[in-house]
Amino acid sequence: MKDIALGIDIGGTFTKFGFIEKNGKSQFDSMIVTTGHPDIKTYMANLASGINKSLEDLGPDFNLVGVGIGAPNGNYYNGTIEYAPNLDWKNVVPFVEMFKKYFNLPMALTNDANAAAIGEMIYGSAKGLKDFVVITLGTGLGSGIVVNGKVVYGHDGFAGEVGHVMVYENGRMCGCGNRGCLETYASASGIRRTVFELLCDETDDSSLRDVGFNEMTAKMISKAAREGDPIALKAFEITGKILGMKLADTVAHTSPEAIFLFGGLTNAGDLIFKPTIEHFEKNLLKVYKNKIKILPSGLQETNAAVLGASALAWKELERQ
Repeated sequence: MKDIALGIDIGGTFTKFGFIEKNGKSQFDSMIVTTGHPDIKTYMANLASGINKSLEDLGPDFNLVGVGIGAPNGNYYNGTIEYAPNLDWKNVVPFVEMFKKYFNLPMALTNDANAAAIGEMIYGSAKGLKDFVVITLGTGLGSGIVVNGKVVYGHDGFAGEVGHVMVYENGRMCGCGNRGCLETYASASGIRRTVFELLCDETDDSSLRDVGFNEMTAKMISKAAREGDPIALKAFEITGKILGMKLADTVAHTSPEAIFLFGGLTNAGDLIFKPTIEHFEKNLLKVYKNKIKILPSGLQETNAAVLGASALAWKELERQ
């Protein structure tokens, strides 16, 4: 019989889950819709039902030994999801306590970026590294910071919110309620906002002028940039400059061996990596220059979040 851990990634739209062996081999993955449930109890019942159905389909040759959960605003210390802006449950949800009624197994919860960092350490390009940072460039900007082989949680479980360091005072409005946060500039939604500012301020011809705000995606902007669109190219330069500057600040706090970029915006390749690295090096203190690599994640994007959550479960089992 093979041991497997359950990895759960709770997103604003979908909740993905999968069963992962300790070596990282995925045995099964599926999802349910996160939204539209009358309350958290109904959501959990539906999630547990989907997981149990998948376990049955998997057959008797597998033994579920633990559960790892990645969620926005997940607190590792308390097993809670706290005031997540993009979830239907706006207050403090004692998720682990409630979910143990369905699966009475070793269980741990953390925020999605910390889960990605643990996944990178166990299954990705950070194998053998003890000091590194993972930056997730999705709709927002998440971060997981690892120091001496351990995720940094801080005194309250919420350390490492690089996406909410300030870029500009009184800058762009952020979903967190503050203005000028990094994720409003360096993310899939951030580069879209940059494009529309440029379209207003510049007179360059651009294929993006025919695209509405709600229809525009980072993928469209990448395609336009590869075709030489001046607005798209400027948007990537601005995004990379801001991200590089703020990653240089992050280095001053923890002096990591490497920074791994993960998420949809990284699919742009050199369009985002080149300006980020250039402005990163330009803004580093002399003692850090040419020491820290900025690299793409070694995890496959399709199941990286589930892998990271399952890695959290395996780490919890080792700890216990």
